[in-house]
Order: sequence, then C-alpha cells, then structure tokens
Amino acid sequence: MPGITLPPATASQTAQALASKQTDPAISTEEAQSPVPNSDDEPQPSPSTGITTPPSQPTSPPQMLLDDAILTRHSTRQFLPTPVPQALISRALSLASHSPSDTNTQAWRLFIVSGEALARLKSSLLSAAATREPDIAPFPPAFQSYRSALGKAVFGDGFGVAHDDAEGRKAATMRNYAFYGAPVAVIVCMSAALEGRAAFSVGMYVQTLLLALTEVGVGSCVEVSVAGFADVVKREVGIGEDLRVLVGVAVGFEDEGARVNAIRSEREEVGRTTVWVE
Repeated sequence: MPGITLPPATASQTAQALASKQTDPAISTEEAQSPVPNSDDEPQPSPSTGITTPPSQPTSPPQMLLDDAILTRHSTRQFLPTPVPQALISRALSLASHSPSDTNTQAWRLFIVSGEALARLKSSLLSAAATREPDIAPFPPAFQSYRSALGKAVFGDGFGVAHDDAEGRKAATMRNYAFYGAPVAVIVCMSAALEGRAAFSVGMYVQTLLLALTEVGVGSCVEVSVAGFADVVKREVGIGEDLRVLVGVAVGFEDEGARVNAIRSEREEVGRTTVWVE
C-alpha cells in the first residue's frame, strides 16, 4: 500500500519570483506580459471583476526541464488569493493544446471561471454539498487502501483533523467545493456524444496543462468531486447539455506555508504496475 511522505515545504524559484514581484497581480487580457507591471503604467482594475489590463510587455517565461516539472507537480490544497495573470494561463492552454488525442478529436472543452462568477459557483457548490451527496460512482473496495492513505495524510497531517472528528472531516471535505481558495477554476468538459474512452484523450490534455502551469510556478489541484454536482456547475457556468463535466481544476499560487501543501503521495514501483513481454 502506498504511503505518504512529508518533505520540507520549499518554494519553487519560479513561484517566488512571480509572487514577490507582482505588486498588483491580476488576470490580464493581454496575450503576453511581464509579471511585473511598470510603476509608471499601473494597471487599473475593473470595478466589477478586479481584472486588470497591464501594458503588453512580452518576455520569455522561465523554462523547466520536463523531469523537474513532472516531479515538482503536486496537488495544491491551499491557495493564495493572489490573482493569476491571464498570460500564464493562456500559455499553459496553448501548450496543452498539442496533447495527443484519439483520431485528433481534441475533445476537451474548457471553461475558465474567476471573479464574481467563481464566487457564485463556490457558493452554489457549497450549498449543494451541504444538502446532498455528490453523484459519483461508489469507490471500488480493491482500491480503498489508496484513498484511505491519502485521506489520512490530507485530513490528519495536512489539515490537522483527528480521525474521529466527523465535523472536522466534513469541513475539510467541503474545501473541495471552494476550490481550496483558488482564484481561478477550470471546468473540464467533453462532448456528451463521445464514449467514455474519449476521456482518456482529455486526461492527457489535463496532465499537459498541469505541467505547463507548474513550469511557470502556478499550482493546481484536479477535483473529481466537482463533477458530482454537474447540474450545479452547468447552471452557474452556463454549460450546455451537449457537454459532460469531467473534472474541475483549482488554479492559483500555492500557499507555501500551508502544511497540507507539503504532502507528497508515494508512487508504486514500475515493476508493480508494468509487465514486459518479449
């Protein structure tokens, strides 16, 4: 059974640079921009969304080796409220669009939610989760040990909730539906006309997206639980019945002081998951 390790919570150099240099960070509508607005051209936020449009200042984003991105990526379960520049998200989306897919269907359809729209979505999800169970298939008993190990680490070591504290565990679970305080949520969908196997292609896309976000110091957490309230998500975000909600992804700058973000789940050895046939 996989265990959980708790290495020291060290900040990525990229995230530190972005977070410390952005005196007024915000989601920008420019395709490319410097993370540091010029003090002489201070962007003015929209009174309704808080989204700013700083002057375009193209820069070369920091680059990370693929090995580093894969090993650095982890589930972030507590975010800073600092808005994420749209340029960083757009770049990650552009890179992810090169992901492979079955017969090149590129079946992924995304909705990027922030500002007041995200506040409404969080509120509605929290209300729904407080009154009914999510519509998610039962977890297979054969894999329950993995879930239990992760739950013990996240709830106990991460959030400091005792195993017998039912109310505390419920409160910790509800953090899912607030996207762990992230300023951006990505709702990942695919066509309802496609069969379940198409979700494999969307999964490859999501992994590429996560790695691209990791490269620029942006944290993420994939949340299957959000799809358990697909009716709420569709209503609040404006998603048609022609699409199927697969997962939500919380996106933002990681709170590096939060103990829960230091948790790293161990992986099975390749020999336990792979058969070589010659």
